[in-house]
Amino acid sequence: TPSPPGSTSVLAGLYGPAEAKSSRELPDRAALEVLLRPKVGLPGVLERSREQLLRQTCEAVLLGGLHPRTAVTLVLQVLSDAGSLLSCCLNAACMGMLDAGLPLSSLFCGVTCALDPSGAIVLDPDTQQEQEARAVLTFAIDSAERKVLMANTKGSCSVEEVR
Repeated sequence: TPSPPGSTSVLAGLYGPAEAKSSRELPDRAALEVLLRPKVGLPGVLERSREQLLRQTCEAVLLGGLHPRTAVTLVLQVLSDAGSLLSCCLNAACMGMLDAGLPLSSLFCGVTCALDPSGAIVLDPDTQQEQEARAVLTFAIDSAERKVLMANTKGSCSVEEVR
């Protein structure tokens, strides 16, 4: 049976800005660490890869120069995964930074879409739709300039299909 809409959920916890350990301290800006915790078990290669994508996206909007020599830790705990997990993580990360009052140049939103075998676009695909898709694309879109901050693709699609 298909999962009900919105059944992927991620809890965001943000700690900082706080004093950074000397090994992690950056003289000109805050050091951002993103930790992605799976629902069960320990983080693996996939989580580490997603942590890097999430950190780079958050750093693109975080005005870290206002808090030099500090550390900010963003912990994302997966509560349930029924598909479109990366976009849910992006949205949780943005809302976590906003709720914590961190200075941001803009907001961003995460969006996932899939190309089914016929080439039709499926917005916010569930796990089954992702598995059946030719390609799954996730984007982070900047709210101020509507530019793509991050793009991630799993599978194969043409440049024309991405446009």
